[in-house]
Amino acid sequence: MGKRLTIFLFLLPSLVGLILFSIIPIGTSLYLSLTEWDIIGGPPKLQGLKNYMQILSSEEMTRLLGNTLYFIALYIPLILLASILVAMLLNNRFKGIGVYRTIYYVPVLTSWVAAALLWKWLLNPKYGAVNAILGVFGIQGPSWLQDKVWAMPGIVLASIWKDMGYFALIFLAGLQGISKSYYEAAEIDGASSFAKFRYITLPLVTPTLFFVMVICIINSFQLFPQVMVMTEGGPGGATQVFVERIYNYAFRYYKMGYAASLSWILFVFIFVATLIQLRMQRKWVHYDS
Repeated sequence: MGKRLTIFLFLLPSLVGLILFSIIPIGTSLYLSLTEWDIIGGPPKLQGLKNYMQILSSEEMTRLLGNTLYFIALYIPLILLASILVAMLLNNRFKGIGVYRTIYYVPVLTSWVAAALLWKWLLNPKYGAVNAILGVFGIQGPSWLQDKVWAMPGIVLASIWKDMGYFALIFLAGLQGISKSYYEAAEIDGASSFAKFRYITLPLVTPTLFFVMVICIINSFQLFPQVMVMTEGGPGGATQVFVERIYNYAFRYYKMGYAASLSWILFVFIFVATLIQLRMQRKWVHYDS
């Protein structure tokens, strides 16, 4: 009994924090999603699934899901490719490699607000560095954040620059976990660099690739700071996403019940997307090293 009491007392601070800051807020959010509440107009009024039905049948829901999937379609392939290439570069041994690893990781340490403001300037259609560089090659740069077609690609560019160092570090750890004996045996057999990457590196790094894909897709559904700072959901709703709408409904329009319902719908999308990935990993992820 004394041992169990000691264990309980050690766990108590964490349990109190879990209950106060996780379980109770989650339960409150679920309750609010079934109500109509504008904070200042009195207590919440229960209305069942009205918020959910209104959201799922709205044109805005289609736009939010479409914008998010468009971001994912652009972001996931590019961030994976960029991260793997950077990781392979940083996996080599040469003078000053530690400096290069630090430089690639610096954007990760940068505040998203600062990074978004930087990219908002870089993508300025008149004075931005991106269009200036394109102009050197005779390419007329687009309006980027002011253009419905190019606003989301601009958000993707900023996101890749910000996240690449973090995921490259994860891939680097995966690459360094591969035994060198595989590469030595391949060299004896006369395998080319591409063959070694195709038949050794890529299969053995699939567990890391799977982890990164799960994190990337979850982050994509929770896209928020770069959108709020760079476009505020514009132009014309071209970059409106779930968390941006949740924030606006809750803290600008004071529709707390509606915002809570939208947040639970977002949770369901993330849960289903993660579950699908967990099921599909059995077909392509190799855990044998």
